[in-house]
Amino acid sequence: MNIAVIGAGAWGATLAQYLKKKGHNIFLWEFNKPRINYLQRHKHPLFFPHIKLSKNIFLTNNFSLVIPKAKIILLTVPAQTLRSTLKKLSKYTNKKQIFVIASKGIEINSGKRLSEVVREELNTKNITVLSGPSFAKEVAHELPTTLTVAGNIKNSKTIQNNFSSRNLRIYTNPDIIGVELGGALKNIIAVACGIAKGMGLGDNTSAAIITRGLVEITRFGKKLGAKKETFSGLSGMGDMVMTSFSRNSRNETFGELIGRGFKTGEAIKKIGMTVEGVPTTKAVVKLSKKIKIEMPITNEVYKIIFKNVSPKRAISTLMTRSAKPE
Repeated sequence: MNIAVIGAGAWGATLAQYLKKKGHNIFLWEFNKPRINYLQRHKHPLFFPHIKLSKNIFLTNNFSLVIPKAKIILLTVPAQTLRSTLKKLSKYTNKKQIFVIASKGIEINSGKRLSEVVREELNTKNITVLSGPSFAKEVAHELPTTLTVAGNIKNSKTIQNNFSSRNLRIYTNPDIIGVELGGALKNIIAVACGIAKGMGLGDNTSAAIITRGLVEITRFGKKLGAKKETFSGLSGMGDMVMTSFSRNSRNETFGELIGRGFKTGEAIKKIGMTVEGVPTTKAVVKLSKKIKIEMPITNEVYKIIFKNVSPKRAISTLMTRSAKPE
């Protein structure tokens, strides 16, 4: 099958290489010409430079050479650049193509989920979301991984059948809202866990953040039409636990740097890659006020990374909230 991967970051390049090994024809689009030149030497410059990309992956920064030929279009560009990317590729699409969103986040300006952005810009209903606990490096090393694909059942099964392998097991889920929100909001909780770790707080604190974080994520999701049980699955609890505790997590690492005293800009620069939890926090705080949903952990993370509130003060605010039943 012809598959176009839009965005050659760590996740995009990993999926391109993985799908090529499965025998698909892969077209990999990347806007950055220096990165294309590097990738043409069959390596990835950011995340796993020791792994070579297949020389049979077609690399380009020209949408006209990749979009018209593809049956499946896999979107892996950062959430806040997705709309502008879609505007540029839209004239090459057709109604039969399936769009798979593998990026995570919420658009800040509109407060919309990425599937809503795709629907608006491309006027299509053939949209699925691929989410779940998965670090690019581990998928590249062919370690056992499970993911969820959400959307209408026909398209979801197409993705399940064409993406699954002995090392990557994919489940279908009709709850695209829940899968999408779980994958986006868990990054905020991962930042919070990282902050606690950077402050030298213990396992009790991390357990509290994870547990109460899941509560507010679920509450937020239900308000927007998601199913409660989705947040106990791979794209909710599964992804949140992994992202909150792993050294491979950019969001946890970012939070840890903040907890150790780094400013937001300094921490992002030190990591050197997109930290989706940062813009997602801003988007969720804005949206939660609009829909009138209480998000105490998210609000304190926002204050820390955007308002320079000290982590100690934020922890104190959370711990001294009025008593209530669980």
